[in-house]
Amino acid sequence: MMADPQVPVPPMKWDAWGDEAKAKPLSDNIRALLQQALGVSADEVAGPDRSEVVLQPSALGDDDLRALRDVVGDGNVSRADADRLPRAGGKSTLDLLRRKSRTPQAAPDAVVLPGNDDEVAALLQVCSRRRIAVVPFGGGTSVVGGLDPVREKFSAVVSLDLRRFDQLESLDEVSGEAVLGAGLPGPKAEELLAARGFELGHYPQSFQYATIGGFAATRSSGQDSSGYGRFDDMVCGLRVVTPSGKLELGRAPASAAGPDLRDLFLGSEGTLGVITAVRLRVHRLPEVKRFEAWRFDDFDTGAAALRAVAQLGTQPTVIRLSDEAETGVNLAMTDKIGGEQVTGGCLAVTVFEGTEQQVAARHELTSAVLREAGGTSLGPEPAQAWEHGRFDAPYLRDSLLAAGALCETLETATSWSNAATLKAAVTSALQSALAETGTRSLVLCHISHIYPTGCSLYFTVVAAQRGDAVAQWQQVKRAVSDAIMANGGTITHHHAVGVDHRPWMTDEVGELGVRVLRAVKNELDPHGILNPGKLIP
Repeated sequence: MMADPQVPVPPMKWDAWGDEAKAKPLSDNIRALLQQALGVSADEVAGPDRSEVVLQPSALGDDDLRALRDVVGDGNVSRADADRLPRAGGKSTLDLLRRKSRTPQAAPDAVVLPGNDDEVAALLQVCSRRRIAVVPFGGGTSVVGGLDPVREKFSAVVSLDLRRFDQLESLDEVSGEAVLGAGLPGPKAEELLAARGFELGHYPQSFQYATIGGFAATRSSGQDSSGYGRFDDMVCGLRVVTPSGKLELGRAPASAAGPDLRDLFLGSEGTLGVITAVRLRVHRLPEVKRFEAWRFDDFDTGAAALRAVAQLGTQPTVIRLSDEAETGVNLAMTDKIGGEQVTGGCLAVTVFEGTEQQVAARHELTSAVLREAGGTSLGPEPAQAWEHGRFDAPYLRDSLLAAGALCETLETATSWSNAATLKAAVTSALQSALAETGTRSLVLCHISHIYPTGCSLYFTVVAAQRGDAVAQWQQVKRAVSDAIMANGGTITHHHAVGVDHRPWMTDEVGELGVRVLRAVKNELDPHGILNPGKLIP
């Protein structure tokens, strides 16, 4: 029987996404579809209850435990299994499949909750001296193995939970800049800003649980990126604690004082330092929001329309395009869209925010471009429905996994001229690799972020679990990652590198690029304690 937690635990369920009360059971129709189309049994497979989970014993000795407590106090360190388990990984399909294991599971050897920069610095010194690896922990939403408790050459590994860095430290209303603690979850950050009349406007699918520090450490991209930019576009400054010292980066809105050192830590995934605060560009709360959905005959036509919007700069806050397969799945959930029957084609969603005048102008310009490119307006309802459920997809994934389906997402980005080629290559690689494991598959795709020169492609795949589902997905992931690199894509657009994408980092940045990353890490983290096994080959 697992004892009660000794420190505050992450809010998400230990073996699934989010709030257990929001779980989405599969309908009889979906179960029948899974059986007929993919050969999924659709029989619920119960994993172990929390009380049945067995973790590998903590390797952190009593002397090490006392050294950590000397820094942060007795109440902010725990070796209890109930505290280690919810920080044993992220929320990828692989993470959740591993949680179903009835064999001893890997977990950090202890959890540490520092409360200020000095405590973080002291902890890093203790861990460097005692050869203890450190995994920074925010919301626990990584889907690429970024939180795996990789011990490598170290005696133990601890989870450094940043939840106590949870304040709006300052707000410069004149400049439109806010300093936010790295441990603030997205909703709490927006609540604190809204009380002062401001908004950050960063809404990735992980928004309800991911944190400000995690957004920065993974170069997150939110669903409003067309209007407000990626998270790294919003960052004005960073406060970072490394084993070699502290850094306060970002003196001015722009500078020519050499390379921008902020970029060393944006996307560094906890391997170079611990981000404790982020200074961000914020804006006044929008006065008006307008929705409109569109239908295109096919994905290529819709992609060309989105390209025109990006290159003309008409500035919708949100613009997304689902391919034929994803649109078909969405249509299966409802009989009508926008008051009329729709069959086939591709669905696009647009949202506009700002003042009444801004919204009217941007909506008019964007609508003209989409209509000229072959789009047909479906009115606001489908776009409103998308926004209403935009954070709920992971709950459906959990139910699919429990029913014996294999469900996972992956993403990449490329130039507009290469998008169709890359989409076809990724789809083929997924279908072929899954067929080799003995299952048919359903591959869905949408464009979730657009740029003047290219776009991201976000894939969802559903198949049947066959044999060892962890090994099955790892085999498929290798094949599709090879296809991405062979066909001009990036190994990740916004999910980050972690453990899962690390084997392809040399292909991404080259041998010299890897040596540069290693050199920076050796300078900032000479003992290599920070998040070993992630990002840097």
